[in-house]
Amino acid sequence: MNKFQLYRLLRKNTNLSYKRSPAFEQNKWAKGLIYFGAAMFGIYLIMYGCIIGASAEGTAGYMLGAAMVYLVLDFLFRFIVQNTPGMMVKPYILQPISRYTAIECFLVGEHVSGYNFLWLCMFVPYGIILLFAGESFGIVLYEIVASQLLMILNSQIYLFFRTLINRTVLWLIPGLLFYALPYSPILFHLNNKADAIEKVFDTYSAVGMSWYFLPVVLAIICALFFVNRYFQFKYVYEEISKKTEKELKHVSQFTFFERFGLVGEYLKIELKSNIRNKTMRTRCIFSIVAVVIFSLIVAYTPIYDNELMQNFWCLYCFALYGATALIKIMGQEGNYIELLMMHRENLIALLEAKFWFYSSVLIIPFVIMLPAVIAGKYTILMLLAYMLLTAGFLHFVIFQLAVYNKQTIPLQLKVTAKGNFENGIQLVIELFAFFGPILITGLGYLLIGLTYTYIILCIIGLAFIATHHLWIRNIYNRMMKRRYENIEGFINTRDF
Repeated sequence: MNKFQLYRLLRKNTNLSYKRSPAFEQNKWAKGLIYFGAAMFGIYLIMYGCIIGASAEGTAGYMLGAAMVYLVLDFLFRFIVQNTPGMMVKPYILQPISRYTAIECFLVGEHVSGYNFLWLCMFVPYGIILLFAGESFGIVLYEIVASQLLMILNSQIYLFFRTLINRTVLWLIPGLLFYALPYSPILFHLNNKADAIEKVFDTYSAVGMSWYFLPVVLAIICALFFVNRYFQFKYVYEEISKKTEKELKHVSQFTFFERFGLVGEYLKIELKSNIRNKTMRTRCIFSIVAVVIFSLIVAYTPIYDNELMQNFWCLYCFALYGATALIKIMGQEGNYIELLMMHRENLIALLEAKFWFYSSVLIIPFVIMLPAVIAGKYTILMLLAYMLLTAGFLHFVIFQLAVYNKQTIPLQLKVTAKGNFENGIQLVIELFAFFGPILITGLGYLLIGLTYTYIILCIIGLAFIATHHLWIRNIYNRMMKRRYENIEGFINTRDF
């Protein structure tokens, strides 16, 4: 069997694994939304391709000059649409084939993925406009091919950084600095920033249209292919063989929480899980870093000086950690859900501990965003309003997912962990959690002004905090009605 036949077989096995998954019905909902999102994204790309083509005024190289912008956006989008191939490679490590063959096949699959070629929706309209403007077919074709190769190169760069970020989230900083590098020449001409941007843009356009650009891009793609092949196998093998696990030398007692009884014991577990477990620790660090970055941008730059964006980012900074962690609520407990079900009333204490833990964590973004208050961008009332709204109303909404989540999250695996899709009810809850508070704030801004809106948001948040015993009991009762279905789902989606 040659590599092409093996590649086809692996693709077939991957498709069959999705169909055999106990979450296949949930995948259908997610796939439908993914296809809808891809269609909308394609329409936006066509629109921007036409805009760039019109701005080029018949001169080739404009799209390659703009690569400094859309490659950064593409890198950020890939955190949503592209995973490392490690989780797909895992079942084939012990098969009688070359240890790198399976990884190579999946890396090639990343090169020809549908997402990479979706960017042709921007490149092709741009090329058509250039053709009608009188540019030669050969030059237009060259620019489209070069732009598409840049997207393939970007997929390999993303894969390199994403693999390292999965090991430690601090690698996100070098990744962002790498994509900020093309903008560095602008720093030397801050007195005339507009001319500096134009000169940098023209330079990148000229380099992109040079004869050596295409061979250099192809050479870098080949080099990164082998680098990614090495890293993927190395980290997959480490996770499977558990080579990186170390003996725990110190056990923190957190005796402070003992005064809260059973809730305090679950608070200990939640805190220790966020400190020790790789999946949860990475999510925690990533959220805090994101809050710091957005707060500094709002406080010390004029990018988000309008009231709408300031309110959006203020709420987002409070909601980010709880939303990213609680979207998969009960997922980590899925590793030992049978033990919890033996004493079912414990689930109420567990949910209450999660509520108080993630509400207490909101003090961190509150302190981080105080420089924005000093800079006059935010007010103390604004911070209190969004903190209380997140602790009460937003947590109330997201906690409803505890009723429907039934996929186990591995606590330590990052490279080989399975991807989890959602069903329709979960997606509706998640979308409402992200956009509902913004709609409430926008409506209040139009009707009664921001000050009274903040006061109302404080009242709403305090009301849900005061009644958390009632809605947590309601969530528990609904969980018990679905307990057998959920337990089966947790058991079937564990990584053994």
